[in-house]
Amino acid sequence: MSEKEIREKQIMRTSVIGIVANVFLVAFKAVVGLVSGSISIVLDAINNLTDAISSVVTIVGVKLAKRKPDDQHPFGYGRIEYFSAIIVSCIIIATGVTSFVESVKKIIHPEAPEYNAVAVVIIVVAIVTKFLLGRFVKAQGEKYNSDALVASGADASFDSIISVATLLCAVVMMVFSINLDGIVGAVISCFICKAGIEMLLESVGSVMGARPDSELVMGIKGLVKTIPGVHGAYDLVLNDYGPNFAIGSIHVEVDDTLTAKELHKLTKRIEYAVLAKYSVMLTVGFYAHNTTDPAKQVMEEDIRNMVMEHEGCIGMHAFFTDDELMKMSFDITIDFNVHDRAALTQAIVAAIKSKYPGYTIAINLDANYSD
Repeated sequence: MSEKEIREKQIMRTSVIGIVANVFLVAFKAVVGLVSGSISIVLDAINNLTDAISSVVTIVGVKLAKRKPDDQHPFGYGRIEYFSAIIVSCIIIATGVTSFVESVKKIIHPEAPEYNAVAVVIIVVAIVTKFLLGRFVKAQGEKYNSDALVASGADASFDSIISVATLLCAVVMMVFSINLDGIVGAVISCFICKAGIEMLLESVGSVMGARPDSELVMGIKGLVKTIPGVHGAYDLVLNDYGPNFAIGSIHVEVDDTLTAKELHKLTKRIEYAVLAKYSVMLTVGFYAHNTTDPAKQVMEEDIRNMVMEHEGCIGMHAFFTDDELMKMSFDITIDFNVHDRAALTQAIVAAIKSKYPGYTIAINLDANYSD
């Protein structure tokens, strides 16, 4: 069985466990909530119902994401999993808003709930069940890189905290006869909405093209640099097409004496190594590393020092000069905090021209797309 098939199977299994557990909790909480007249317990039951629906959405998302690439979607349907996580988040937000409205009604028109020992026991069981379920689902989501499972797991863990609030509400009512039902329900609703919004923003970020994980970026660059013949790795860009599948590009610095045949061989070694370890398909571009002109090596290092003196400059590479045409070019990587890119470029050009007059200077500004 392939890693992809194992991943799918585990996500499906985890989702089914979540559905069964949540349906079990919905049944018990709904009965207790309706019998006791507690809005907080009823809302807790409704929240568990949305968790069960979320698990169903996750299963559907995984199934649809399996579809093979076609003419309309040549990179496959892997991003559907992100949309399923968005749907889950929207369900959570809708639940929170509805719960808040009902809780406010209870505050305006209070009705004292009638708790008993059975209700308290069921709430305690729910707390333990949701806590363990949340940890399990989130751990599986992180292990198999599923945003939908991570969202569901985080929500389940949070539900255990909500159930604790419901338990405290019941205890206060039973001991002190103070009705906090509507207030606790409103607070629970706000936290549900907050959790849903956070999950939604994270999932939307994945669809829009969030910054690649730093550990992944450093791992790929580190691996590429270990391949014989590579002096440096730059300009790594990764496009995420679903969990465990990305396509990108990278530039590497190599000796300027390599032949086309040698470059082709090096390209394949880089591609195979990265694909095997990180499941990332890379296109490789090259920068020539000067090995034959010591004077140009000194010039390059001098200009690099001049560039790095400017605030916002993270690095410089791809240095090239053409003395016949008196042209000089290189790339610099700048921080996203630099607002006036044109002013930065002009300042660097002016500094270089003051020491190397006569050159036409072309600077390519690379954004800091990855670490």
